Amino acid sequence: MLLQMQVWAFLLLQEAAVGWDIRSLWTQMGVAAKLVVVVMFLMSAWSIGVMLDRMLAFSGARKQSRHFAPAVAGALREGKLDEAIKIGDRYKKSHLAKVVVAGLQEFRAHELSHDIPGEDIEASKRALERAEAIVHAELKRGTSGLATIGSTAPFVGLFGTVVGIINAFKGISTEKSTGLGAVAGGISEALVTTAIGLFVAIPAVWMYNYFAGKIEGFDVEMSNSSSELIDYFLKRSQQRSGAGK
Repeated sequence: MLLQMQVWAFLLLQEAAVGWDIRSLWTQMGVAAKLVVVVMFLMSAWSIGVMLDRMLAFSGARKQSRHFAPAVAGALREGKLDEAIKIGDRYKKSHLAKVVVAGLQEFRAHELSHDIPGEDIEASKRALERAEAIVHAELKRGTSGLATIGSTAPFVGLFGTVVGIINAFKGISTEKSTGLGAVAGGISEALVTTAIGLFVAIPAVWMYNYFAGKIEGFDVEMSNSSSELIDYFLKRSQQRSGAGK
């Protein structure tokens, strides 16, 4: 069917006076086809915006985390929790810094207050879990829209295709002719809207899968950092208990 439509399109170029530049195509399109193209343009613009935003966010998170991890590890080895928190505050884009700082602040607050003895580890775990969930939602922002565009854009294009085929049959009925000239406008609408639908959907699907893989990697890094931080809190609590005896 697709090959047949391509043959028709080639014949239209030879037999029918159909303009195949952008301006001519837009002029020859019906209202429904133009509406489909406008919707596709808006979907494409939104998806490109999300792609750029996520790429910048992920690049910043990766770059800052590479600097944050060794710096905070050095501060923790020396037992300087306050210094570690200050280090994390300097890396606002780092996904690891957001999670680690949340756990450090909770542990430090319990360590200083002594109002709830024995609960500092559990409280820190809950703080880390909350921070992971928040950061995960931030990293995922906009990607569900890419999935929606990737799955619906071909159907929006298909709607334009159906409208184009209907217009082609209307041309046959109006001109009382079955020649290619009678269906030129309708077939051109069908081909253009189908192509635009695929043009919008394919990059959206590709980038959604790419971002999903990146987010999964960030989740693993945050989970590992949280686990290592809990181990550090346990050792610090044990050392403090041993010193108090």
